[in-house]
Amino acid sequence: MAVAAVVFVREARRRGALNEQSLFAVAGALVGGAIGMRLAGWMETLQLDSLWLYGSRSILGGLTGAYVGVLVAKRIIGFRERTGDLFAPAVALGMAVGRIGCHLTEAPGRPTDLPWGVHAPATTPECPGCLAGQAMHPSFIYEIIFQLAAFAALVWARDRLTRPGELFTLYVAAYAIFRFLVEFTRANETIWLDLTRPQWFLIPGLLLLAVRLGYGWRRGYYAPLFTRKVMT
Repeated sequence: MAVAAVVFVREARRRGALNEQSLFAVAGALVGGAIGMRLAGWMETLQLDSLWLYGSRSILGGLTGAYVGVLVAKRIIGFRERTGDLFAPAVALGMAVGRIGCHLTEAPGRPTDLPWGVHAPATTPECPGCLAGQAMHPSFIYEIIFQLAAFAALVWARDRLTRPGELFTLYVAAYAIFRFLVEFTRANETIWLDLTRPQWFLIPGLLLLAVRLGYGWRRGYYAPLFTRKVMT
């Protein structure tokens, strides 16, 4: 959260958008994210007495809640400017740091024979592979690498994309695709057709994002990414 806050403030200052309205949007993201994480985590058990204990386990729920929270906050104050491009780099770098904690405390992933498989302590919660001493996919390391690469790509692209909101759209689409794929290495329980809950949660969003990206592509929103900048 601290890293994301620093990146957000620097980016907002760089764009001349550091004002009360953008900070109100941040407040909406924090409140919405907290609510979204708890609600999504609670839906795994549907027990009110476990809302506090298990309510902060879903990063997808947190991101969804944060997005809704920003929309609500902006509606309350009547702020119509797009703020997603301010959030994208901040979320990417903040997620990279946050996943370090996940790697140190949660079940790494599914068993693997790959040479970079990792072992975790037998005391790791909900980790049969840890108890058996199996090598497992370092799924959170995969995500740390993705988020760092995404942060670098967003910094590179931020001055090339002139259409407001498209930087955020590209980041969300890239993360949704990555998260769907990396779930095949995660230790999450499969519920139907060998897919996990996060994957089923992502499928409708991926379809909507495909439509949205196609819309932007046809209108040339992303053309500047493929045009070499001329040095003067």
